[in-house]
Parts: sequence; C-alpha cells; structure tokens
Amino acid sequence: MADKEPIKPQIIATETVARTQLFRVETVDLCFSNGVETRYERLRSGRHGAVLIVPLLDRETVLLIREYAVGTERYELALPKGRVETGETLFAAANRELMEEVGYGASRLAYLTALTVAPGYMEHTTHIIMAEELYEERRPGDEPEEIGVVPWRLAELPALLAREDCTEARSIAALFMVKEKLSL
Repeated sequence: MADKEPIKPQIIATETVARTQLFRVETVDLCFSNGVETRYERLRSGRHGAVLIVPLLDRETVLLIREYAVGTERYELALPKGRVETGETLFAAANRELMEEVGYGASRLAYLTALTVAPGYMEHTTHIIMAEELYEERRPGDEPEEIGVVPWRLAELPALLAREDCTEARSIAALFMVKEKLSL
C-alpha cells in the first residue's frame, strides 16, 4: 500500500525577527490540516545555496581541506565548499571555490545531488559536485588564512571517520557517494 501524501500546512504569517550577514531568522505561523496552529522559527539563507566539491586528484585520492571552524572552535578536515554567488552557475561556483581553497581547477565537473542540514528549522541547500581532471590554478579567496590541503585515499575513509577533526556531515556523505559511484 502506497503512503498517501500529507497535506502541507498553510503558512498564516512570517516575520523576520533578526538578520545577520549570512542568515535571516523568521517566525512562521502555520495551520496544519487537522486545524492545529503553531509557530516555528527558521533560519533562511541566500537563495542560491552552496556547493560542496569532491576534488579527485585521481580515482583513488580526494583532496580535503583543513580550515578553522568557529562552530566547533577547532580545525576541521572537510571538503571545499562555498556559496553560489548571484548569477553564477553551480559548476562555475564549484570551480571558483576549488581554485580559491585548493589551488586547482577541474576540467570535468559532475552534479551528484543536493543535501540539506537540519531542514526542520534551516533553509539551506548544498549541491554536491564531483570534480575530476584537475589542473593547478590558484585564485585569491576570502579566507582569513591559507587553507591546508590534505590528500586522502578513498579506501581509507574508515580511518578518516575515526578522527576527531572530521565531523562535517555533508563532507562525509559526499565522500561515501563518490566512493560508491567510482566503485560501479
């Protein structure tokens, strides 16, 4: 038996209660199909979303970055990522971020999927892009310090996950998606 699609709640009102450079905090008053009314809060981000790039030096080696993450107050190993600027395609954004953060461009880019983080209260989509046929090219970015680049073998993902400095869920999911895609 197929699941019946639920009826989406009706948005009664939204109000912006705070704004930062990255996010807007809104309250959202909803009315559910059963008549229950409630208020939620959500973080809204830029409409264009972000890209997270899986740069493959070869079919067995991915390039990770080590950069300071203020949320965890430590340096984290993750994949390069950044926001998509107005008027920029996902592939252009991916190549730009790759050049700024890793010092490589990619001749071949492939779209894998889109991921969200905490969709219950946060509107933000990250597009996962696989980058192959890398060539050296560095462009200046907006990072406050030089980002470290760490080659990592896809076969060694269990060792990467055992590290305390590799916790970024989107990166972990993307690495497993690419490993699976390349093993087909």
